[in-house]
Amino acid sequence: ALGKGSDLEKAFATVALVYNNSADPEGKLSKAETKSLLQTQFGGFIQGQEKKPKYQEIISALDEESENKIDFEDFMILLVSLTLMSDLLQEIKNVKTTK
Repeated sequence: ALGKGSDLEKAFATVALVYNNSADPEGKLSKAETKSLLQTQFGGFIQGQEKKPKYQEIISALDEESENKIDFEDFMILLVSLTLMSDLLQEIKNVKTTK
């Protein structure tokens, strides 16, 4: 299914696959699992962001003791938020090609 899609379609399909492989049978992640997934699979985007207030706010919300779980929609919002504040995004914007 991923072989014939566009680069953007493949990117989103990959996000969905990574999430689904980590999610529980109900399709959700605990906050601890979400934080771990971000650290292992999204490190390039979050590296060096630790001192930014918005990053600290997001991560502290994941550290809170809570039974609330993250669904795929919230996970995507989290990824977009972290991407938009990332220094890596600025570097990527300076690259004019996708190949």
